[in-house]
Amino acid sequence: MTEERHAVVLLSGGLDSMVCAALAREQGFRVLALTVDYNQRHRVELNAARRIAADLADRHIVLPLDLRAFGGSALTSDVAVPKDGVGEGIPVTYVPARNTIFLSLALGWAEAAGARDLFVGVNALDYSGYPDCRPEFIAAFEQLANTATKAGAEGDRFTVHAPLQHMTKADIAREAARLGLDAGLSHSCYDPAPDGGACGLCDACRLRAKGFEDADLPDPTRYAAAR
Repeated sequence: MTEERHAVVLLSGGLDSMVCAALAREQGFRVLALTVDYNQRHRVELNAARRIAADLADRHIVLPLDLRAFGGSALTSDVAVPKDGVGEGIPVTYVPARNTIFLSLALGWAEAAGARDLFVGVNALDYSGYPDCRPEFIAAFEQLANTATKAGAEGDRFTVHAPLQHMTKADIAREAARLGLDAGLSHSCYDPAPDGGACGLCDACRLRAKGFEDADLPDPTRYAAAR
């Protein structure tokens, strides 16, 4: 009998994390999906994560961690989300140390659950310039994971998978189609309308829409009526 392999997958509810979870399953892993409720502005993504996890995960934890107590980002404060196009530099939607915090939580669950694989849907090509999406960060965190844990110290090493790292948004949209995913279940908008519709103007919306357009695929995003 083949031994079951489990992986902890960070599942935000966005398209990237959805594809990442499906790729983990395709590789034969049982998915332990971790969603962090950090009191983000775009809380509608939590419901998207639940919908996705119902299809792809063996277990799903939504973990509360209120990063609004720190602020420092348009996603965790009342600072306005930019709507004038994807610019240069690190935008105000960067959440301080977010991926470091989230991967640390994923690592804690993985070690407790006996899983030695972490999956995160970061992307270093078509993205908003966040420093914690770069390949150097992923490599550094993997080294930290194997230095800072009992499992790592005993030679039972962790691997951090970032399968979307070098994909464009069009590549990711195509992967969603190839995997048979309903991309309309996912949510990417940073500043959704009260009814949950996407604004269509923030960085996340622009990058997502361009991905579907460049992939020559229909955009399944539900946009707000007034944009």
